[in-house]
Amino acid sequence: MFLLLLIFPFLFLILKPTSKSKSQIHPPSPASLPFIGHLHLLLPIPYRALHSLSLIHGPIMLLQLGQIPTLILSSSSAVRSMTKSHDIAFSSRPNLKVPRQLVYNSKNISFSPYGPYWRQSRKLSVLHLLSTKRVLSFRPIQNSELSIMLSHISNHSPSGPINLSETINFFTTNILCKVALGRSIIEESQCRMLHDSVCQATKLIGSFNIDDYFPSLKWLNMFSSLDSKIAEIFKNLDGFITSVIDDHLVAGVRDKDDDNADLVDILLSLQRDPLSGEFSPTTDEVKAIILNMFAAGTTTSYIFLEWAMSELIRNPKVMNKLKEEAKLASEKSSMVVEENVNKMSYLKAVVKEVLRLHPPIPLLLPRETIENTELQGYKIPAKTRVLINGWAIGRDPKFWNAPKEFIPERFVNNELDFRGQDFEFIPFGVGRRICPGMHFAVATIEFALANLVHQFDWEMPNGLSAEDLNMDEAQGLIMHRKHPLVLVAKKVN
Repeated sequence: MFLLLLIFPFLFLILKPTSKSKSQIHPPSPASLPFIGHLHLLLPIPYRALHSLSLIHGPIMLLQLGQIPTLILSSSSAVRSMTKSHDIAFSSRPNLKVPRQLVYNSKNISFSPYGPYWRQSRKLSVLHLLSTKRVLSFRPIQNSELSIMLSHISNHSPSGPINLSETINFFTTNILCKVALGRSIIEESQCRMLHDSVCQATKLIGSFNIDDYFPSLKWLNMFSSLDSKIAEIFKNLDGFITSVIDDHLVAGVRDKDDDNADLVDILLSLQRDPLSGEFSPTTDEVKAIILNMFAAGTTTSYIFLEWAMSELIRNPKVMNKLKEEAKLASEKSSMVVEENVNKMSYLKAVVKEVLRLHPPIPLLLPRETIENTELQGYKIPAKTRVLINGWAIGRDPKFWNAPKEFIPERFVNNELDFRGQDFEFIPFGVGRRICPGMHFAVATIEFALANLVHQFDWEMPNGLSAEDLNMDEAQGLIMHRKHPLVLVAKKVN
């Protein structure tokens, strides 16, 4: 009896239900394997695999990817809670190997960790590089390059099918070169080199490497070809940007307030004569910001136009409806001018629907928590990597009817937008980390798409039907077509 009295308090403590506060509960997690954790569950396509896991384990999951705890958010409510209540805590970036070595120690806006440098460089970009006035000043360049692309398609059309992916790439690359760098690319080989270098870089960033998942084993990289691949890409991009900066210095840097100043002029002007209270960027920081603008601008526009034309080919009723709107907007002219593009409500609905189904970066860019925090009652430690599955959110049947179908009408008379306030639709991100260049990108793709549809009738080559069009997605950080888009263009009389 005395023995029972002694052990009773211990039995009471052991058997008593614990009343953990919800803030001490970690998010749900599937069964893992030793050492690799949940890495095997990301195959074959990470955003699709993570979507399937979220249907089982919920919209907030914690995975162990190698040695890295990683939070997966797959619902608009989770992203809303993160942005509205804990945006700063979730606003940093992980120190990833490829951006660190490729983009001047992650000095670009996209991959820079949250802190004074990121705030200053983003402010500089928004105020001086991507302001409404500056974006409007780019219109003559957009007009010129679009006319060149349309002429190229028209001249090629009698010869048979055209590789539209390659044509769009040349168009978007040249626009960004003129806007950002003050020069156009005449040689197709140089355009292809830049495009291939950017594509290879984004593929490497989105692929598996030891450093990013097993930091303690990073020495194993000496047995891989990753460092040599990064060095090759860096040599190409840095060499090109360095030559552009040198050309500006020789010709004379225009003042940042000059209407003819390009982005390089503006950055070098701010480096030479920083405004009161603003930082003076170093040469590497200037290069990093230029590369960021160039890579983000070309890839977003290029990917969008590829998927837009793919969906229109597969949906002829939508194509015809958009052609009718473009015909009215053109006012019997061969070109739909930008002022009238802004009035095309169905075009804007088509653009939104393409971005919903084919967000350029389906998992957005990875984030990292900078402090211990919580999300919807779950405990989230500092230094947790965070992936937001924008692809899954854009296809959530709880919000979207027939989510897998291409239905632009869902955005007609619908105020839902991509500016970061509607968490069901976040192709450009949310919160402090939302893409600052989205307005420039959307203006470019709307203008180009309206005129591609207005000036040409499009069809599949070699007698193929729309159902034969391969819609496979390439793997990597960005979601572009796996195979080039080859179509037949017939000039509209």
